[in-house]
Formats: sequence, structure tokens, C-alpha cells
Amino acid sequence: MSAQTVRVRLEPWSEDGFALLRAANTPEMMAHLGGPEPEDLLIRRHQRYVDLSADRSGTGRMFRIVLLPDEVPVGVIGYWERAWNGARVYETGWVVLTPFQGRGIATAATAAVLQEARAARKHRYLHAFPAVDNAASNAVCRKAGFELLGAYDDEYPPGRPLRSNDWRLDLGPDLGPDLPQRGA
Repeated sequence: MSAQTVRVRLEPWSEDGFALLRAANTPEMMAHLGGPEPEDLLIRRHQRYVDLSADRSGTGRMFRIVLLPDEVPVGVIGYWERAWNGARVYETGWVVLTPFQGRGIATAATAAVLQEARAARKHRYLHAFPAVDNAASNAVCRKAGFELLGAYDDEYPPGRPLRSNDWRLDLGPDLGPDLPQRGA
């Protein structure tokens, strides 16, 4: 199954998404993000996702990735505001459950979330910050049309050093201010 033939639907995050979030909270799937979160932090993350998806101010949204035509929830994706190098931008991130990886689902979901971020009409740039050694997520960024601006040192979770790539996608010159960005 290629990225061109895979079909997904993004469903806004809701209270019933917690089981999917828990299923993605495994050592294997969280290896690039400091490992699985404890239950209390996972519950807080879920509530943040619910709140973000209920907010219609353009600050972002979280979604369940539903594989079509099977109608199976297979992952999580979203976009949210953040400060980056003196500007307000959107950040995106995703996770696809292990049995569904390697099918182009993350790339298809990223293409769909780009449309959502553009439709919000708030920020010009969408960034993704995968770990430099996360080959799969870096490949998704490349396939989705992001520009690699370079690597930088970060912490995630706080206190855990992480070397990440900064990938940027221009959502359109008519969206948000054209502020200086890393590498520009």
C-alpha cells in the first residue's frame, strides 16, 4: 500500500480517544520521546487534546487518524501553536500504531493536517521536530513537502537531551506574518 493509495480520515479528538492514546504509549512507540508517560501524565495529555480540539480560536487541533475503508483508528496527529525563534508558528506531530506503520498512513495524515492548518488561516509556517535518528518521521516530513532547516539541541521531555531536526512547511504567504525563521 503506497502513500498515494492509502486513505485516511481525521476525526477531531474527543473523550473517546483515550484508549488510542494509551495504545500509542508503549516503549517502542515512545522511544524517540523519552519513553512511555505515566498514567497521570497520559490523562493530562488526553485532556489537553480534548481541550485543544474544542477550541475554535485557531490555536490548533488534535485528531484520531482513521484508516479507510476499514474505519479503524490507527494513530494520532495534530497541530498546535508554539513560539519558535521569535515567531508564533504551528507545530505538528503524529504517531501511528505499530501494526499499521510502513503503509504511508502518517504521510497521508500529514497531508490532511496541512489542509486543516491552512484552513485555520492563522500562521504561515508549520514545523515538525522529529529526533534526528527517527528515520520514519523524517521521511514523512520529506514526503509531505517540508523543508529541512537543520538540526538543533532540545529537551523532551524537559530534562532529557534530544537532538531534533527542524522541518518547515510554508502554509502560504497570505497566512500570518512573514517573520524571520531559523535558516532564513
